[in-house]
Amino acid sequence: MEPFELTLTAAAGEIESRNLSPRELTESVLRRIDKTEEALGAFAHVCADAALEAAAHAEREIAGGRYRGPLHGIPLGVKDLYDTAGLPSTSSSQVRAGRIPETDAVTVARLLDAGMVLVGKTHTHEFAYGGLTPTTRNPWDTSRIPGGSSGGSGAAVAAGSCMVGMGSDTAGSIRIPASLCGTVGLKPTYGRVSRRGVASLSWSLDHVGPLARNVRDCALVLPAIAGFDRLDTGSLDVPVPDFTADLDGGIAGLRVGVPSNYFFDRVHDDVDSIVRAAIGVLEGLGAELREVSIPYPEQVLAAEWAILMPEASAYHQETLRSKAELYTAQTRVLLEVGEMILATDYIKALRVRTLMQRAWADMFADIDVLVAPTEPFGAPLVGAMEANWPDGVAEDITMALVRLTSPANLTGMPSLSLPVGFDGDGLPLGMQVIGRPFDEATVLRVGQAYESASDTVGRIAPVVTPKG
Repeated sequence: MEPFELTLTAAAGEIESRNLSPRELTESVLRRIDKTEEALGAFAHVCADAALEAAAHAEREIAGGRYRGPLHGIPLGVKDLYDTAGLPSTSSSQVRAGRIPETDAVTVARLLDAGMVLVGKTHTHEFAYGGLTPTTRNPWDTSRIPGGSSGGSGAAVAAGSCMVGMGSDTAGSIRIPASLCGTVGLKPTYGRVSRRGVASLSWSLDHVGPLARNVRDCALVLPAIAGFDRLDTGSLDVPVPDFTADLDGGIAGLRVGVPSNYFFDRVHDDVDSIVRAAIGVLEGLGAELREVSIPYPEQVLAAEWAILMPEASAYHQETLRSKAELYTAQTRVLLEVGEMILATDYIKALRVRTLMQRAWADMFADIDVLVAPTEPFGAPLVGAMEANWPDGVAEDITMALVRLTSPANLTGMPSLSLPVGFDGDGLPLGMQVIGRPFDEATVLRVGQAYESASDTVGRIAPVVTPKG
């Protein structure tokens, strides 16, 4: 086994016991990038020399008895939406070509303080405004999209090109690529992790979080990035627990909500059967299944877009006036449309979100977590614009990709996506576990319980390029 094939948890154990050096691990990951990057296009920028220097520094620290913990010496990829001091930070857009910030985003700074080794910046759909990430391909089948907007991080983690990929999630942008690329992705509770230094798409819906190979790896990353930041207006001052403390505590007696509407209403048959089989695994582990009805299902996408679009347009307003020609056509049109949404409609959407949050809180009075498909299908082909359903409905691909993930953004609840099987084309499929605000510990425990009972989580994608 090559070092890049190790999980974060396994690599951390080898580094702590001095059986593996950070430099050996980083060299292995950089070789993997060299081997796969032409096919994947996961990285906007690879900083090999700086990564090797950081790995050597980590090695000297550990040899000197200054081991910082399980993230020390672990290779990291950061979505290009995040500021990184001294490195290009362009949001995968010509609008910010050549932009090199002087300071790190708060989350990046916290991870570097924990000893992680930055190997590069991963591609995003331009300014995170889309679910495709056109620059990047899916490592399970390079004729397919990786999802987005954190598609570079999803593809890189799945291929073994980094052990943690930081993403952001406004309508599903961590969980979409996690599902389509077969990784684990965690969107923490709104306010749990600082977003300062991360380009905004929609400030009242934006979350940041990790993608990793397995559930425990995400649980190790979360305490390093969580915590109050008074300069992030969405940040909340709540305690940060040890998310690994009860990770293996089991789920006997846990009340697991299974939706009777919305999440299974329009999904491919293999998604339905595989996710329901995964729910059956949870029941076999002692979970108590409870059928629940999702409130306000018809308002989800309307509220999501009526909030997201004007907030995105407000963030880009000045730049759109001065550099409109540098945006891609798709992003420019979306920003222009957002400026046409009435303030009264935006306020109505905020009110709908409040009603939705209250109704979901009531629903969670009788359950501990909700489980559901992350995506309605496996990774679409590059260039596909619509999903065609048996009832004759043609659904826009982006709308389909965000349909099942948006509720957790509107409610602000933590949501974990983990792989639970493969479709008939060999593409990974994900299940999401949604929990109460700031109860990531239970969400992660459910994910860990499933992972321990299956062999689906943690696989490295083969980076397959179809012939012909």
